[in-house]
Amino acid sequence: MDEMQGLEALIPKPGALGFSGGAERARHEMKGPFTLPPGPEAFSFALYQSTGVGLIPGHSLELLENSAVFERMLEDIRAARSSVHVLVYIWRPCELSDRFVEALVERARAGVACRVVVDPVGSEEIRGDRDFDQKVEKVLTEAGVEVHYYRLLAGKVLGRLLGRSHQKLVIVDGRIGYTGGFGIWKVWEGDGLKPDEWRDTHVRVEGPEVRRMQLSFSRHWQESGGGLIPPSAFPEAEPMGPCAAGFIDSAGKLGLTDAERMIRIVIGAARERIWIANAYFSPPNAILEQLEEKCRQGVEIRILGPGPNHDVPIMRASQRSTYERLLAAGARIWEYQPSMMHSKTLLVDDWLAVVGSTNMDSLSLNKLKEGSLVIHDASFVRKLARCWARDLRHSKEITLENGGRTNPWRRLARRATQLVGQDR
Repeated sequence: MDEMQGLEALIPKPGALGFSGGAERARHEMKGPFTLPPGPEAFSFALYQSTGVGLIPGHSLELLENSAVFERMLEDIRAARSSVHVLVYIWRPCELSDRFVEALVERARAGVACRVVVDPVGSEEIRGDRDFDQKVEKVLTEAGVEVHYYRLLAGKVLGRLLGRSHQKLVIVDGRIGYTGGFGIWKVWEGDGLKPDEWRDTHVRVEGPEVRRMQLSFSRHWQESGGGLIPPSAFPEAEPMGPCAAGFIDSAGKLGLTDAERMIRIVIGAARERIWIANAYFSPPNAILEQLEEKCRQGVEIRILGPGPNHDVPIMRASQRSTYERLLAAGARIWEYQPSMMHSKTLLVDDWLAVVGSTNMDSLSLNKLKEGSLVIHDASFVRKLARCWARDLRHSKEITLENGGRTNPWRRLARRATQLVGQDR
């Protein structure tokens, strides 16, 4: 009886998470602001009942900024003994690509099973060239690397054009995983302090959730025509460190996606602070209302988005359309100045963080395949907070008197970007 009462204490009361019945759209299913019961265990249970994934202990995590991820990644690939799996949205020919090709070719010739999935929108087809096909795929396949495209754009139907995979995964021997904002292209080289070198954040992980990352890759692999992956690629993971983590794999669908569920649960856990760094920050109104309510509860809200260097100008205008209401509620907002700020991270209180591919815009939350690692570890959060401190030195704070007010163009841009991501 005591055990059941303890479990009931972890279950939010009806309506506390904003779920209501019926067949209405996702934004109507999570209606109101909500606050979770305090503590990591309650958070993990709420995340589990919302996405099917809780926080599992036993992970070793490494926070990697900008191009540092590639040195670590290539080191692991060169040491691979059984398999290397790569899933990226963007892979385009460049010097960085050459290094990956060299490492994969060497491993494939040594008998390691190397499998690659790229999205044709990010890597080739939408630009109308054959660079990846001729300069990357051809070399890889001749060496024995298997390469597939995720959802080829047959007829370029709008629904197929929008239903892409934006995930970024590298998995080595089924035991080491990487996720974050990376692509294999020249803009991810450097330190994020020059206009043509994007600022980004990634994570290397060892532990049980690598198996779930591998599962996400295998589902992409099957849909791309690759068939089944051998059981040897899914080894049972031993505990590798003290961190608890859960990998949230989300796919576009009618109704509430796991990406949006994850964002809402993470925000709902905050008691002291929510720091959001995001490349395409223009969340649906339900999340904006949740952030406003958190401001009213006394939670410190900080938002860091791209500044004048942005790869999608309409998205920057849409992002800026959210500023006025958030600033009025008490949030603080910065724009990164040196280059395109491409990170997708959340930092909550002193114990919770998110790193992955998930953007906070309607397209990412409703249409794209995304993946993010949710992390419970105070040491990792401190490292991420130090990254924030460095980034703010290169950022401009926005106020209502300093670019924070909306205008017709920004409102129109937001309507357009919300329309693109509508789930019906």
